[in-house]
Amino acid sequence: MSAIEIGLSMLYCLRYPFSYMIEQLGKIEVEYVEILDESHHALSSRRIKIIKDISRDRNLKLTVHAPFVDINIASPDPSFRRLALKRLSRSMALASQLGARFWVFHPGLRTGVSHFHPGNDWMLNVESVLKLIEVAVKNDLTISIENTPEPFPFILKSVNDFARFYKDLGVVNLGLTLDIAHANVSHQIFDFIKQFAGKIIHAHASDNDGTFDSHLGIGEGNIEWTKVAESFRNIDYAGVVVVESEREAESSVKRLKYIFSRDPTAGPHNPSFLCSN
Repeated sequence: MSAIEIGLSMLYCLRYPFSYMIEQLGKIEVEYVEILDESHHALSSRRIKIIKDISRDRNLKLTVHAPFVDINIASPDPSFRRLALKRLSRSMALASQLGARFWVFHPGLRTGVSHFHPGNDWMLNVESVLKLIEVAVKNDLTISIENTPEPFPFILKSVNDFARFYKDLGVVNLGLTLDIAHANVSHQIFDFIKQFAGKIIHAHASDNDGTFDSHLGIGEGNIEWTKVAESFRNIDYAGVVVVESEREAESSVKRLKYIFSRDPTAGPHNPSFLCSN
């Protein structure tokens, strides 16, 4: 099978100005980068040109993570839902201009009135996803939905949620971005990999202790990364695993590159960069 590529999300730069993120793009030792269209890093035509120039110079391959703050594609308020879809549609258009390989988005959320209208947010989420798929087709863009973690009120979190979602969505081809850390909070990493082997086209990686999505560096939590790598090999995954650690980001890339490239039948070997500080 093809080697699994390890990339880096610019999430670790989000607390800094856009200029800092651009500076990091000129330094990081990866070939695959995920850009966040969010907050003060929100994309624009001018910023697209800056990122394209750097990515061309450095031969970077790019994905875009959709905006997520105050975005709810299952909002029961039609005006807010339209605003969310408009913002996401603009993000897709910009991602297409950037030449992004994927555009990754979150499912909708339950609200304080969900219990008054059982099943309504689920229906609205499916309808909104279908609309986003139509926009993606118009922009010639591959999009992918991400599994989300507890305790946040997202509609799609568990393996059972996604099984039902894909059934209700129908024959539409929509890939899954498996966030390994999110699945660890649900204690379902290997269930996701096994059940959605044919849907996973992209993956996010950070570490945690299984109780909260803390975006730790690889090796700082309790995720069994060697077992994760083996499971990905077993399903012949040939995509990218993008590091989303908020700290130890570049060293986490090195750790995952080593783990995912290592022959599992080889004897024990622990280079110094696998040890967290």
